[in-house]
Amino acid sequence: MTIAICDDEKIICEQIGKLVKKQMPDCNTELFASGEALLKETNVFDIIFLDIQMDDINGIQAARMLRNKKEEALLIFITGLKEYVFESFDVSAFHYLLKPIEEKKFAEVFAKAVSEAEKKRGLTEEPFFMKSNGKTIILNRNHILYVESQNRMVNFHTTNECLELYSDMRDLEQQLGRNFYRCHRGYIVNMGHIAEFGKDRIALTNGETICLSRRKYKEFVKVYMDYLKKGGALLGSF
Repeated sequence: MTIAICDDEKIICEQIGKLVKKQMPDCNTELFASGEALLKETNVFDIIFLDIQMDDINGIQAARMLRNKKEEALLIFITGLKEYVFESFDVSAFHYLLKPIEEKKFAEVFAKAVSEAEKKRGLTEEPFFMKSNGKTIILNRNHILYVESQNRMVNFHTTNECLELYSDMRDLEQQLGRNFYRCHRGYIVNMGHIAEFGKDRIALTNGETICLSRRKYKEFVKVYMDYLKKGGALLGSF
């Protein structure tokens, strides 16, 4: 989940950032001090918190420009005056929050926004069926962080657990689909959970690091960039 926070008041910007991280620790956030800075950004966002009363380009103007650029992010306006709320309807705002921001109200609005953003990105339950030892195991494809090969077994590392199953990496590479990439002979990574990458390693959103084959580095960058252009996770590198 990628989130932008745009407010010319640094304190408010940082407050929202902390509230977002409290609700969703593994999300990616970017802070912007002006509407102009936000408009120059090329990354794709799922949710944008946007202050209405800003110097230079105000929030409503910035929102109109974003919509003209076909930006489909959910917009949540931040304002100190209720009368501005009606203008937000013109740019298909998802919701608004009044200053001073109450944590309980923020949590309520943010939870709804995340749910809606996941529906838009297709990140709701996406079952993946695995047969092992005569049993059928159902996993949520989006909860799989990576798959690790160990001899004749494979370990499915998910956001909740690690499952050891009998399977073949070549078959899994085809079955898992386009959001997964075989970054090493022993690993298949879910690109939606990549936090950073280097020449020979990939860091995941849960803090783990897996191997990236050096001979696959250029191909990986191309595949991952294509994934990002289609609205995938925010990129980092080291």
